[in-house]
Amino acid sequence: MPEERSLEGKTLLLVDGSSYLYRAYHAMPDLRGPEGGPTGALYGMINMLRRMRKEVTAEYSACVFDAKGKTFRDDWYPEYKANRPSMPEDLARQIEPIHVAVRALGWPLLMIDRVEADDVIGTLCTEAEKLGMNVVVSTGDKDLAQLVSNRVTLVNTMTNETLDRDGVVAKFGVPPERIIDYLSLIGDTVDNVPGVEKCGPKTAVKWLTQYESLDGIVEHASEIKGAVGDNLRRALDFLPMARKLVTVERHCDLTGHIVSIEESLPSLPESREELRDLFTRHGFKTWLREVEIADAVEGPETDVPPALSVDHERHYETVQTWEQLDAWLDKINAAELTSFDSETTSLDPMVAQIVGLSLSVEAGRAAYLPLAHRGPDAPVQLPRDEVLAKLKPWLESADHKKVGQHLKYDEQVLANYGIEMRGVEHDTLLESYVLESHRTHDMDSLALRHLGVKTIKYEEVAGKGAQQIGFDEVALDKAAEYAAEDADITLRLHQALYPQIAVEKSLDHVYREIEVPTSRVLRKMERTGVLIDAEKLRQQSSEIATRLIELEGNAYELAGGEFNLGSPKQIGQIFFEKLELPVIKKTPSGAPSTDEEVLQKLAEDYPLPKILLEHRGLSKLKSTYTDKLPRMVNSQTGRVHTNYAQAVAVTGRLASNDPNLQNIPVRTGEGRRIREAFIAPPGHKLVSADYSQIELRIMAHISGDESLMRAFSQGEDIHRATASEIFNVTPLEVSSDQRRVAKVINFGLIYGMSAFGLASNLGITRDAAKMYIDRYFARYPGVARYMDETRLSAKAKGYVETVFGRRLWLPEINGGNGPRRQAAERAAINAPMQGTAADLIKMSMIAVQNWIEDSKIGTRMIMQVHDELILEVPDAELSEVRKRLPELMCGVAALKVPLVAEVGAGLNWEEAH
Repeated sequence: MPEERSLEGKTLLLVDGSSYLYRAYHAMPDLRGPEGGPTGALYGMINMLRRMRKEVTAEYSACVFDAKGKTFRDDWYPEYKANRPSMPEDLARQIEPIHVAVRALGWPLLMIDRVEADDVIGTLCTEAEKLGMNVVVSTGDKDLAQLVSNRVTLVNTMTNETLDRDGVVAKFGVPPERIIDYLSLIGDTVDNVPGVEKCGPKTAVKWLTQYESLDGIVEHASEIKGAVGDNLRRALDFLPMARKLVTVERHCDLTGHIVSIEESLPSLPESREELRDLFTRHGFKTWLREVEIADAVEGPETDVPPALSVDHERHYETVQTWEQLDAWLDKINAAELTSFDSETTSLDPMVAQIVGLSLSVEAGRAAYLPLAHRGPDAPVQLPRDEVLAKLKPWLESADHKKVGQHLKYDEQVLANYGIEMRGVEHDTLLESYVLESHRTHDMDSLALRHLGVKTIKYEEVAGKGAQQIGFDEVALDKAAEYAAEDADITLRLHQALYPQIAVEKSLDHVYREIEVPTSRVLRKMERTGVLIDAEKLRQQSSEIATRLIELEGNAYELAGGEFNLGSPKQIGQIFFEKLELPVIKKTPSGAPSTDEEVLQKLAEDYPLPKILLEHRGLSKLKSTYTDKLPRMVNSQTGRVHTNYAQAVAVTGRLASNDPNLQNIPVRTGEGRRIREAFIAPPGHKLVSADYSQIELRIMAHISGDESLMRAFSQGEDIHRATASEIFNVTPLEVSSDQRRVAKVINFGLIYGMSAFGLASNLGITRDAAKMYIDRYFARYPGVARYMDETRLSAKAKGYVETVFGRRLWLPEINGGNGPRRQAAERAAINAPMQGTAADLIKMSMIAVQNWIEDSKIGTRMIMQVHDELILEVPDAELSEVRKRLPELMCGVAALKVPLVAEVGAGLNWEEAH
């Protein structure tokens, strides 16, 4: 390339497009465009390239891809990359639009025949260094660590990893100039470059530390002992070729592709017109809206850098005077929607105190109100109680709409100050959850994914681990920027996310009519809490401790000596060496497994595994419940307050945590005794309402199978009815064993159970299990049809839906390895049923809570356990609640079969259940 001038100190940003293609393809769900074509990798690449432009200021750039066909390395070594599978068809279909997108985004694109992307990048790095430029290489390829120098840095966009010289040493154990030697030793299975057999990273680093280089290792090969030394000596003849193959070429001829860095690789603005066509063609609605907004604001194409068309300038204000507060009160009272966030002293909302509040009514503009910062350098700040009193009318106004990220938490914190927040219109956590339930929904991840913005992390302002300080101790300038950004980013996320929901009627229904109202109900339930008998639990804990000691003694006696009952290694030695029990399965490392499944099987024939199972179960009960729950009683309320996580389970189910009240075992006497400790206060009863066989009823509705629907509509025992069909006998002739088989099949098939799984569950042969399944599908053809159609639909769309339109993504239905793909296919069958059940119980919670409030009664909903609701009911209201509860739960939706809710009441949960 010709000599270039005046590039000293400039930055060249190089993206290893080939490295990211596969990562984008596997990381994204199986997105489909308007015409049904795959778009996941395209979406991921666009997102990554736009993000890189925002994060790295670079005057020059290029996105480099491998060209089709063989390279010069194939001439050296015909087996090079011989084992690499061909590109998946769905990815191959996206290559051309990805190249179009790269150019439309303003990136020069390089793809040179017979030269790998790594070598093009290596050559450009070398040329740029000669010119005094700084180079940032964005890649996920470890081979390129050899290019790192004082001027060349690697960044991995997928993992947020940055590698300078020190970073390479910290990650690999050797400096950049030894990476070639390191790779030569360990080999590269992806590129089919054999290294030294059994020489892993630790051994390679050890040798290179001792002998300084590959040449030094070769020179002293005769001194290295053991099997790995023998392997080294066997590899000596090939090592020069290995080194040649893993060395990135730094002097490729780029003539005809690049005149010079200055002339050929300037970073260009996005082409809005090309992006508009691209986003329209592939259905990227949010990005299309950004382009349309930019057109409306800026008019025709301009030379504005691409980052400015998406990101915003920031104007953050720290409110420390009454005049400033009044000005912001005017803003939020006049705004159509205000983003609200609180900074507090604790993640536990029941005890958290407010440190400050942040507000935003316009993207890029926000305010932070410090209210309780402390310490020797505490800033001037307005008094918290007076500010909250002044904000209370707005906070409690249903007419003033608010948006936040996980506002349920902020509502709970405000309740500590006697403020009941109203007007919660939107929640970005729930918006993300409805759009893509399989992804992460924290604000930092959302900002990066949807806005291309890298936000300030909490650890950056408060520190990490033992050195972390409370937010009330954070310096005001840092606190203000962090907190104001939260409100600003939340507003911008809402502007990016909600339009995607609003255009889909079913998603909008799930979001507005199910998720947002459910959040309000959960906040009330969490606030109410659950009354427990702490003394009863302590007594049970003591009894369990005594039983655990007995079990340990029994185990020692059977094993012929003491051992650690929690040590898989010691258990394995006793089981398989000392007692010579049969090996059921092995761990990935090849050792005999002693997991729960193995213990269950061995316990059928041997006493020691049975004792260990009981010991494990009781130990878990003791540590998780009988010891822990009494310590979690809130000193102010005298109750236990769980948190219901609304945006965790892909299927829409709620998840209880701190403490988890949804996993208390009910099949053991000890587990049921724990439920007895959940009690009603004097003058009250606990009422439990539980949907009956809800997922089977949903299966009947979704599949439309006539036999299933008839059985439910006529109120038959569905397991007896299924047994009658499978075994070709009348319902009266069905034996208890036949009913048991039918029950396992009914529930097993809706979870995608195979003949192998059914055989294992029932203890029968696989042929017998297959016969039962074949008979089942012959009698219930609608179910078989539903399963076949659902698998095909899931593969085509990448997701399935509940009856009410909740979208359940299955990112591995068309990718991943065999077992993971098969698991995704099984999930495709069950997810619509489990998701619909989750929708129904949420709809029931909303209906029940609305009835409670409209009726102005004293009944309170206190727990939800999947298909079950638990209420605390005054004795005077018991009769009315028992009557209305099943009516409300069964009236929230009209399915093709009747819904049934069974209700019980008692002085404690176990008695009511």
